[in-house]
Amino acid sequence: MENELLKKLENKSIPEQLNILENEFRGKIVFSTSLGQEDQVITDFIFKNNIAIKVFSLDTGRLFEETYKVLQKTNEKYNQKIQVYFPEYEHVEKLVSEKGPYSFYESVENRKECCNIRKVIPLNKALSGMKCWITGLRAEQSAARNDLPLISWDDHYQLYKFNPLKDWNLEQVVDYLRMNSVPYNPLHDKGFVSIGCAPCTRAIKAGEDIRRGRWWWEDNTKKECGLHEHSDNEEKDKTNLSQFVKKI
Repeated sequence: MENELLKKLENKSIPEQLNILENEFRGKIVFSTSLGQEDQVITDFIFKNNIAIKVFSLDTGRLFEETYKVLQKTNEKYNQKIQVYFPEYEHVEKLVSEKGPYSFYESVENRKECCNIRKVIPLNKALSGMKCWITGLRAEQSAARNDLPLISWDDHYQLYKFNPLKDWNLEQVVDYLRMNSVPYNPLHDKGFVSIGCAPCTRAIKAGEDIRRGRWWWEDNTKKECGLHEHSDNEEKDKTNLSQFVKKI
């Protein structure tokens, strides 16, 4: 079916592709937005063309104030609502109580634990029962995304994953936002390219890799939060998180 979908999507505009997938997976297709530049482009395509695709975002509890303002402005501009998912408060309470508010700086394992609690578990809830997941990923964002396909089967989440902006560069994204008056995070104008949680995001310098702005204290070769990548240690990560949850 993957090849059949690809044939239907080839040489079509993004709004046309979104409509094709909405008809294919009616009521079972969602778009996850972090309210960043790329995601705002896709949100504009969906809302402006009244495509029946649910748009949702994850509120980790540690987002920038500017990010919340983008959420508010987006809802107001299109007169539509982005559904927001939060982490389970028991998990957050236990993590912060036992390890403090900045445990993620201490080790990669701690950082992944925090990402799991604040992002991955809520994402699993949002994707439950869905058949197609739309993302704002672009191939040039990191080495791990160089071979990003337009659409593919995600065995982990058991659904199709559609990446309509995979071949876009940053200039195209910025130009689209400006030409279409789409709300965007002003932090982007201050060197913040990839914006996530406030303690884990910083502006990058000229010439730095895009991903240097996220978890800058870690090795830069393969940094992901777990939403779009499943490492060889995934089962170990699941076990550790399961043990953590059982203690609550």
